[in-house]
Amino acid sequence: MGIEQLDINGNSFIGVFCRANERILLYPPGLTDTSVKKMVTALDVEPVRMTVGGSTLLGSLLALNSKGAVVSNFIEVEEASCLDGINIVKAPVKLNACGNNILCNDRAALVNPGYTKKFVQTMSDGLDVEVVRGSIAGIKTVGSASVAVNKGILVHPKATEEELSMMRDLFKVNVQIGTANYGSPMVGACMIANTKGAVVGSLSTGIELGRMEDALGFLD
Repeated sequence: MGIEQLDINGNSFIGVFCRANERILLYPPGLTDTSVKKMVTALDVEPVRMTVGGSTLLGSLLALNSKGAVVSNFIEVEEASCLDGINIVKAPVKLNACGNNILCNDRAALVNPGYTKKFVQTMSDGLDVEVVRGSIAGIKTVGSASVAVNKGILVHPKATEEELSMMRDLFKVNVQIGTANYGSPMVGACMIANTKGAVVGSLSTGIELGRMEDALGFLD
C-alpha cells in the first residue's frame, strides 16, 4: 500500500486520463507499458484499456465505484462493453463530464448541484449508494476538487468547515484538505486512488504525499 508518482505523456494530471475502483484500472490508449504496470502495481487492479466517445480523457468523462459507472452519453456500445459487470448510467448532455462532476466511492456520492432530482435517483440506483448534490470550496465540479476512496477523502484546501462536516456525515470516512502537483487544489484531477494505493503526478511534494497517505487511510 502506497503512492506511486507518475506522469502520463508528460502530463501530471493523472485523474484527467484514468479512473480506478477496487478491481479495475481504466486507462486510455497511448500509455506506455511501463506506466500501466506502475499504476496496476500501486492499485493492485486489473488494467482495462478504453476510450469514451473516442476520447482519451477517461478520468474527466467517467465516474466509477465498485457497483457502477456514470459516463458521458456519447460512449459507444463497444466502449461500454469494456465495463463488464458494472452498472452503466449515461449522463445528460448538459453535465456529461461525469468524472469532473461526481465524487463517489462505495459508500456515497456527492455530485454537481446542476443534476436534476430525477437523475440523482438514477445515479443512486446505478452506483448503489446515497447521492447528494453539493459543492466543495464553492466549486460545483466536485470530482475535480476531491478524491475519495472507501477509507478516506482528500479535499480542495479551501473547502469550508460546513462542507467538510457534510462530507464526513455523508461518506462516513475521514475527510482532510490537501493539494497535489506542487500546490494544485484540484486534487481529483491530479490523481487516482483506491483503498490499496494511489497514483499522483510527479510534481507532488513530500509534504503533499504525506497528507494524501493520512487522508486516504494508508497509514492505518
